Amino acid sequence: MNLLELKDISKVYGNLKALQNINLTVKQGEWLAIMGPSGSGKTTMMNIIGCMDKPSAGQVILDGVNISRESARNLTAIRRDKIGLIFQQFHLVNYLTALENVMVAQYYHSMPDEKEALEALERVGLAARAGHLPSQLSGGEQQRVCIARALINYPMLILADEPTGNLDEANENIVIDIFKKLHAEGSTIIVVTHDPEVAEDAERTVALEHGRIARITGNRKQSDWKTENER
Repeated sequence: MNLLELKDISKVYGNLKALQNINLTVKQGEWLAIMGPSGSGKTTMMNIIGCMDKPSAGQVILDGVNISRESARNLTAIRRDKIGLIFQQFHLVNYLTALENVMVAQYYHSMPDEKEALEALERVGLAARAGHLPSQLSGGEQQRVCIARALINYPMLILADEPTGNLDEANENIVIDIFKKLHAEGSTIIVVTHDPEVAEDAERTVALEHGRIARITGNRKQSDWKTENER
């Protein structure tokens, strides 16, 4: 079943063609990586998929619904209800604890539930740090709070923008292991990354160049990993 379809998507800013005739399908439960050099259209594509921007032309079909021409208010509701966003810069509220940062996402979706928020932190190995402020957490721990926040409302799509970009190798491995677990549980994941090693863990990699899809490749590392876990 297709969760996301981009049909002839283009995005133009003045004379700049940021995206040109993008066609892409993402199946439910798939893990996809989006790569490309600076200026290739990665951020624009992420913003459109994440309901933070609208295409100039084409259709975005999410969960069977064409969201391309929805109002900004409706897109905010769709993003809140269906998409879990993970950012490179974390975007945590610095005067709130890890637990409270997760509960903020609940507040905008429904009702804060401390027990649920603590369980989300436990899923990323941070239950013991629930009472700490962002300034008291390492970069890797802050990213894991960001992941817990993205998961708290049970999104149908997890969209991560350079999730390991500010992390050292050890913390990068921790974050990727969390993504592997989420994928094994059936989550649909799209990761925008410049790191080929991060992309290798996805099932497919979409390479963008000059606003177009240059190629889509399947990843052997993902196949090997799935085979190993099926033994």
